[in-house]
Amino acid sequence: MGDSKASSMFGAGSAVLRGVISAPLERVRRAASASREISPESVNAVIEGEIIPRLLMTRLGSDNPSRARRGRPIAPEDAARFSLLPLRLEAAGLLEQVDAFIAEGSSVETICLDLLAPAARMLGEMWDRDECDFIDVTMGLWRLQEVMREVVARCPADPPSFKAPRSALFSPMPGDLHNFGTMMIEEVFSRAGWHSEALVSPDRRELLDRLAQRPFDLVGLTLARHCPSADVSNLIKAMRSASANPKIAVLVGGRMINENPHMVQDVGADGTGADAFAALEVAESLVRVSALSSQSRR
Repeated sequence: MGDSKASSMFGAGSAVLRGVISAPLERVRRAASASREISPESVNAVIEGEIIPRLLMTRLGSDNPSRARRGRPIAPEDAARFSLLPLRLEAAGLLEQVDAFIAEGSSVETICLDLLAPAARMLGEMWDRDECDFIDVTMGLWRLQEVMREVVARCPADPPSFKAPRSALFSPMPGDLHNFGTMMIEEVFSRAGWHSEALVSPDRRELLDRLAQRPFDLVGLTLARHCPSADVSNLIKAMRSASANPKIAVLVGGRMINENPHMVQDVGADGTGADAFAALEVAESLVRVSALSSQSRR
């Protein structure tokens, strides 16, 4: 990254970004130093709960989100190979790798979900295994963030998918600290033209209050860890009751649902998607049917 082009591409805000990323990691490092041991769960919680959401929340203030596209999928072996590169390459070198995937037909959304986010997770896993240190992880995450900023900034914007944009609220199950899935799906919906919001670590009251304040067309609940289906069912009933939109559609997703697909009906949800793109397709279908139903009753 020694040439002037690379310097101008990644120079602005680099010191600030490194500080933003290193701050939560420093908390973990100091705790580990004090106790002479490091908790893998602590590292993973920082990566999942703070770093990856920052990695995905990089729209740079764009007012014209592009249509979410799956594009050419990235093979697992290619993603695994890329995951090792943030420790070896500078941001400009990583961007060259990403550009190669884009040239072969991978969309920015696919780059986000299937390449950069897994690479961030891998850094946390390598730290857990003592294969890299605090400086390595900080710099690796910073390089991924810089690449993501550059890729998103130059992505062309397409028209929204609806003449009247739909609205959606996404939230993890209250009490679940793993909000990566929530941030990821909100990013995909926003880039598809939805007016979307994400709650990061809400309690039950905050979630219900937000639903009462605005008539969202859809609410999405992500479940990353196992919890009683009765708790999920109870929350969905409360969300429907509190919602300013009596016809709100409810999606559920995440690892718990993917492992137990029967839960969708058991908990009273309207649908699910195996990933963010599938959830988008289901959501658009649900909202379209709801709109047609409302028109037919007029």
